[in-house]
Amino acid sequence: MNRERIERTLSELAKGDITVAEALERLKGMPYEDLEFAKLDHHRELRRGIPEAIYTPGKTEAQVLEIARRTLARKGEAVFTRVAEDTRRMLERELGGDVRWYPEARIAAVGAEERRRQGRVVVVTAGTSDIPVAEEAAVTCDILGCDVDRLYDVGVAGVHRLTSNLGQFGSADVIIVIAGMEGALPSVVAGLTDKPVVAVPTSVGYGASFGGMAALLGMLSSCSSGIGVVNIDNGFGAGALAALIVKNKYSAR
Repeated sequence: MNRERIERTLSELAKGDITVAEALERLKGMPYEDLEFAKLDHHRELRRGIPEAIYTPGKTEAQVLEIARRTLARKGEAVFTRVAEDTRRMLERELGGDVRWYPEARIAAVGAEERRRQGRVVVVTAGTSDIPVAEEAAVTCDILGCDVDRLYDVGVAGVHRLTSNLGQFGSADVIIVIAGMEGALPSVVAGLTDKPVVAVPTSVGYGASFGGMAALLGMLSSCSSGIGVVNIDNGFGAGALAALIVKNKYSAR
C-alpha cells in the first residue's frame, strides 16, 4: 500500500464512505503480513519509496502464488524478478491475463500502482551479452515510473560507438551502465557526463573475469567520481537505485 492509497482510505473514512472496520481491514497489514514462510512488507513503498519485489528463485510455485495473491489483495501491483518459464506459466494460469511478462528481463508484473511518470534514465551496455541484465534494470525503472532510453553495445572495444551517442545523456537524470569483461565502460561514461552513474558488473567474460569479479573490482576502483556500484548481474538493484534518485530529485522541487 502506497501513500496515495492510505490517503484515499483515510479520506473515504472521514467522509463516511467506508466504515472503521473496512478501513481497518485495508490497513491491518501494517507493518507486515505474516505468512510464516514469508513476511510481506506491504508498506515498503511508503517507507522506502519503492515497493517490495518478489525474488522467485528458491521459492516453490505455491509460495510464489500465495505471496502474489496476498500482495494483490493489499496493493494494486505485484512484481516478480528472476522468473523461470515454469513460474511464468503458473502465474498466467492462476492469475489470468493480467500478468505482464518481460522475457529478456525475466520480470513478471501483475496489476499496476498509480505512479506519476517522472524523470529519464538512460540504460547503457558495453555489449549485446549484457542486455538481459540491462533489461532487468530498464523494466524496473519503467515500472517505478521513470521514462527509459536504451543505448546498447557501445563498449570500449569501439568507443566511437559511445562518443557518437553522447547527446542522449544531456536530458538524463541518471545513467545506468552495464558491463562485463574488465568493466571499464562506467568509468568512461562517468568521465564524460555530470549525471549520476549507476554501474552494474555482469558475469559476462572469459576465465579471468571470474564470473564478474573482475568487472566488479574494476568499477569499485574507478578513478571517475560519482559512480555507485551494485552487485554482479543486479539489474533490479540498479533500476531501484536510479528510480530512487529520480524520485528524490523531483520530490525536492
